[in-house]
Amino acid sequence: MTRLSTVVRGFATAVAALLAATTASATAQAKPEPRAPRDFVALNSVDPTILQEIRYFTPHNFVGEPIDGYRQPLCILTRPAAEALHAAQRKLLRQGYSLKVYDCYRPQRAVDHFVRWAEDLDDQRMKAEFYPNVDKTRLFADGYIAEKSGHSRGSTVDLTLVELPTKPARPYHPGQSLTPCFAPEDERFPDTSVDMGTGYDCFDTLSHTLDPRVQGEQRANRLLLKSTLEDLGFVNLAEEWWHYTFKPEAHPDTYFDFPVSRRSLTGHN
Repeated sequence: MTRLSTVVRGFATAVAALLAATTASATAQAKPEPRAPRDFVALNSVDPTILQEIRYFTPHNFVGEPIDGYRQPLCILTRPAAEALHAAQRKLLRQGYSLKVYDCYRPQRAVDHFVRWAEDLDDQRMKAEFYPNVDKTRLFADGYIAEKSGHSRGSTVDLTLVELPTKPARPYHPGQSLTPCFAPEDERFPDTSVDMGTGYDCFDTLSHTLDPRVQGEQRANRLLLKSTLEDLGFVNLAEEWWHYTFKPEAHPDTYFDFPVSRRSLTGHN
């Protein structure tokens, strides 16, 4: 083989390698987003009367910024869970209440975002509201943050009760003064919920559903939510008055990562 042939062959090999790398990169970039299984639905397609305040689409949460994977302020659930919420809503409407959901299906990438935030001990911007009495170094040990969430399986929902007729909610503005989530109702951030004793996502033992310090109207409100949902197949997480899972779960061992958006449900409902 002549020297010229060797050079030409080497050049051709380099070009082929570059083309292969470019093609691989384009293929990786064009990789489609994961989609929801067919038994996942948008809650408002099952019951448009249930109120939605999807906190992780907004900066008003314990991280202080919109969370990865929340493309739209949308509640997505497995159909059995959504239909059970519809049945609960029908009962509550007759009593002058509506359900309001804060979070439903949660992609794994959002849980990963929580983990990164929890490991960044310097980021304390929302401490004064959401975890005023908890040292951030304790978030994993105390169970407030974990590497997996039942929400990612699609049958878990965070929710509250709203008395009808609803009142306009005051918008949250990043950087505003924060009040502890367990402060008296007229002092903590107003979000139209009935008084549950704490705000949503309050990292404190007062958030335990049956904490004996929570009495009177606050306890009655928690028990109304609890009894209504448990009668329809939901199970409460004892440490969080807002957290319920519909049983049996449709996907008890699978943690999904499709984004929270209608596009994830295209062609499903």
